Amino acid sequence: MSAPLRVVVWSTGTLGRFAIAGIDRHPDLELVGVWVSSPEKDGKDAGELAGLGRDLGVVATTDTAALLDLKPDCIVHCAMTDDRIFDAIDDLVGFLEAGVNVVSSGPVALLFPNPGMPEDVWQRIETAGASGGASLHVNGIDPGWANDLLPLQLASLSQRIDEIRVMEIADYSTYYQPVVMRDIFGFGRPIDEKLMLWEPGILSMAWGPVVRQMAAALGVTLDEPLVETVDRRPADHDVTTVSVDIATGTMGAVRFEVIGTVDGVPRIVVEHVTRTHPDQVPEWAQPTGGGSYRVIVTGEPIMELELAHHGEHGDHNDSGMIVTAQRLINAVPAVVDAEPGLVTALDLPLVTGRGLMARE
Repeated sequence: MSAPLRVVVWSTGTLGRFAIAGIDRHPDLELVGVWVSSPEKDGKDAGELAGLGRDLGVVATTDTAALLDLKPDCIVHCAMTDDRIFDAIDDLVGFLEAGVNVVSSGPVALLFPNPGMPEDVWQRIETAGASGGASLHVNGIDPGWANDLLPLQLASLSQRIDEIRVMEIADYSTYYQPVVMRDIFGFGRPIDEKLMLWEPGILSMAWGPVVRQMAAALGVTLDEPLVETVDRRPADHDVTTVSVDIATGTMGAVRFEVIGTVDGVPRIVVEHVTRTHPDQVPEWAQPTGGGSYRVIVTGEPIMELELAHHGEHGDHNDSGMIVTAQRLINAVPAVVDAEPGLVTALDLPLVTGRGLMARE
């Protein structure tokens, strides 16, 4: 029986604490290090930082070099990247150059090669991977598994495909990410305020990679550029969320699409319906439970698949973090075995929950 793969978790925020818990339960992985950004967490046990109620015997550190000196097989990178994309890419390239494989939740623009990132970024990743003999896989639930492998597996049942639409429909009121909620999405801010996410081309940078990955898997060439639609709506009453308070008249909900067309016809669509209270904009698509993913394949036959989830001890936003972390964690052995450089979902073998069946 082979020894467990040695893994470091990079950051212990909203996602990282679930990653620690997931690695602790995985029989093929061993947690050997944890990176933290704040002096307040430096020196604390990983079990305490993950809220496990017990020590794991692994002490967190702010010392990057010390963790790389451990020569782990893989880094599970859970750090916030939405507001520091190019700094995060520098970090990831540094890990590859040090010979450490990486699975990461971001930057999501790296899920699949696309023109949303400068060509030199892709070259840096490939060069670093080759020099260090290491691989990088960026994924999660959305962008990620819910709009790459899930729709492609459903499409494998098709005789003819006219359109694939993949939707996230969710209430974000219990989603704890203040930077994402207020500064990136703009919830609680003036409805017409100019924010980077809503500038032309930015949605395509974030969600375009999964649109392009589906197109590549289906063998179609998309028109350029991708098409974007955005519909921002004000809150019609005051709303309190765990991340931001939303006053009446400020932005409370948004619906957007990133559309891949072929000869002007929509063929592959990623759609988000994001509310901060379940009664907002009732005419928009409604989720199963507090949040769900929906795949609609129009063609022959017409198919619709709904994925609803919620945490055993929390709601759909809690489980959203768990499934994001676990998609990365369960992919670690395959990524370690992969060829150096960027590894997409299309490059990996079937990733399962091997070893995770409950034994109690």
